[in-house]
Amino acid sequence: MAQAEQETVMSMAQPKQSVFDFSVRDDKVGVITIDVPGEKVNTLKAEFVEQFLKMFEKAQQVSGLKGLVIVSGKPDSFIAGADISMIAACQTQEEATALAEKGQKLFAQIANYPLPVVAAIHGACLGGGLELALACHARICSLDDKTRLGLPEVQLGLLPGSGGTQRLPRLIGVSAALDMILTGRQLRAKQAQRLGVVDDAVPLPILLDVAVQYVKKGHDVKKGNAKTGIAKRKPLAWSQRMLASALGRSLLFRAAHQKTQAKTHGHYPAPEKILNVIRTGLEKGLDKGFQAEARAFGELAMSQESVALRSLFFASTALKNETGSSEQPAEIKQVGILGGGLMGGGIANVTMTRGNLTVRIKDINEKGINQALKYTWDILSKRVKQRRLKSSERSQQMSLLTGTTDYSGFKQADIVVEAVFEDLVLKRKMVSEIEENTKPETIFASNTSSLPIHKIAEVATRPEQVIGLHYFSPVDKMPLVEVIPHAGTSEKTIATAVALAKKQGKTAIVVGDKAGFYVNRILTPYINEAGYCVLEGEPIDHIDKALVNFGFPIGPINLLDEVGIDVGTKIIPILVEQLGNRFAAPEILDAVLKDDRKGKKNGRGFYSYTNKKRSFWFFGKKSKEVDASIYTLLKIKPAIKILPADIARRCVMLMLNEAVRCLDEGIIRSPRDGDIGAVFGIGFPPFLGGPFRYIDKLGSDKVVEILRRLEQQHGERFTPCAGLIQMAEQKKTFYS
Repeated sequence: MAQAEQETVMSMAQPKQSVFDFSVRDDKVGVITIDVPGEKVNTLKAEFVEQFLKMFEKAQQVSGLKGLVIVSGKPDSFIAGADISMIAACQTQEEATALAEKGQKLFAQIANYPLPVVAAIHGACLGGGLELALACHARICSLDDKTRLGLPEVQLGLLPGSGGTQRLPRLIGVSAALDMILTGRQLRAKQAQRLGVVDDAVPLPILLDVAVQYVKKGHDVKKGNAKTGIAKRKPLAWSQRMLASALGRSLLFRAAHQKTQAKTHGHYPAPEKILNVIRTGLEKGLDKGFQAEARAFGELAMSQESVALRSLFFASTALKNETGSSEQPAEIKQVGILGGGLMGGGIANVTMTRGNLTVRIKDINEKGINQALKYTWDILSKRVKQRRLKSSERSQQMSLLTGTTDYSGFKQADIVVEAVFEDLVLKRKMVSEIEENTKPETIFASNTSSLPIHKIAEVATRPEQVIGLHYFSPVDKMPLVEVIPHAGTSEKTIATAVALAKKQGKTAIVVGDKAGFYVNRILTPYINEAGYCVLEGEPIDHIDKALVNFGFPIGPINLLDEVGIDVGTKIIPILVEQLGNRFAAPEILDAVLKDDRKGKKNGRGFYSYTNKKRSFWFFGKKSKEVDASIYTLLKIKPAIKILPADIARRCVMLMLNEAVRCLDEGIIRSPRDGDIGAVFGIGFPPFLGGPFRYIDKLGSDKVVEILRRLEQQHGERFTPCAGLIQMAEQKKTFYS
């Protein structure tokens, strides 16, 4: 905050290490600044409660004080939420419940404060940060792209534990509050204003001034409203008046319950508890609602699901702070991309829009360049239509992206990412051309899903600057990138590649240069096994539903259709050649490919893409229907013979076994990286924490026992690997 804005005449600043600073302006409006020392963002900790309460007591001693404004001392963050490690430190349900009650006590002090308290929000206002703001008598936020408001606790298997489940429904209505809390979605400034989460959204330079005006306006009229901390609202719309009745609430919560079950398949306990806690507060009053909220928070904090989800949070956070190397990365200003197809266009998009880097695309013709430009234009235009971006900002971002059919403009590229066809000769040719047309320091990164990086680097005069960057499609949505150094890649190159991935908004794991790398290597046996189930006569949709019910976002055969059957199976011969017959695909895949079935992209696959009217609904989503002709092609009469749990067990056990092999061979650096790769790369059920946490949950001895049984039934592809057997014999776990 600018010094001129404060116009401080009296200061009660705490010692330097204090989180809170209190000052009073000339106009008798107090300003409480939250600034956690040594941290990039503010997070709430239990030990802050007493400091905050003392600050409020001091404020009450100021004669003639008109009210308070709460602001952040961080440049781009209000409060990013509670400190998750504080929750992880709780050993019992009672400890976690007490933690929630502490937060409720603090925010009750704000809500019941006799003078107006206004939150001036800029940047992330999430979780406990929004709960604090909801306890204030008014909320003003900045019209800035960095400003986000939300209650994302459900994504960690929790619920808002400091009053959020009770205050938000009363502020914006039950239906809108349920949508926010159950999804954890974050609102931009204008969205928050339209919903009524904030009272006003203003340009950042006048944020404090407007907040001060709200304090002054509320000085004489807030007393009657200060008890609950809920601002006066316009009369409820007819739909909300209907929900105020017992029948209306019953219908709403029944529908919400059905929708939640369809989405979670019963794997996540938090949504059900959220529904119960909100309903309790509405029907039995605030006090009972707060009690139910704290109790439910304690129960969820101890649940296996929340522990697994929090482990992923800690793992991804740790990766963000790592360079992947012992050296610091080189500076990246300009990125070159070879290939204007779907992958090249996607990589260009995240590089310029998220990384704010200059991007130069090369393609063999203008059509490819235009395709890449259109890819980004369409995404940005969608944001303009949603009023998330101004037209001028779209133009400004598009100016970062240019194209060429030769290498003009590549001389200053710091790193070049190739996204051409999976052909070793072509990729080697790209290496040679890049070395001829760029500066000596330029890094060459290959976006390959199957070709060994050391083979691509064999023709390089600077092999230490060759590395793999394996993106997943669609690039703008998939969060993972595999960084693949070969034996001769320098540490600086590794660090720079990881740095680029971070700028693109990706989570990067460094993996070994061996067939399939990590993600495709553990995915292939999983998909193959689904194919073997089809060969045994199981209906295709039955197999897919079994894995969706297990917790995957999409079934394995449906996934193959989505990525392209030709693309998805191309790596199999390479895996068989280098790693053995356990990767051999079932015969059906050859027959499907010979019938020119490539999946969704050519409208011919395992599922039908021609008759949209025959689509049906399941699990709350519109689903494709199996193409019945596939069974004729494969000479199969489909009939359900295998239980869904047994199908899931066969597919998942192969994935677990291969994940342990990858760890033993050094393909991944740690179980943490293996879990992140599986969850972020292929949608392994997050509530299980990843393959390695799931093995720990089951017990390595139990996993070996299941694999042995499957080996007897289905063959040696289920033989447990040596590392897993050793883990079982020594009764070890991957995590302490």
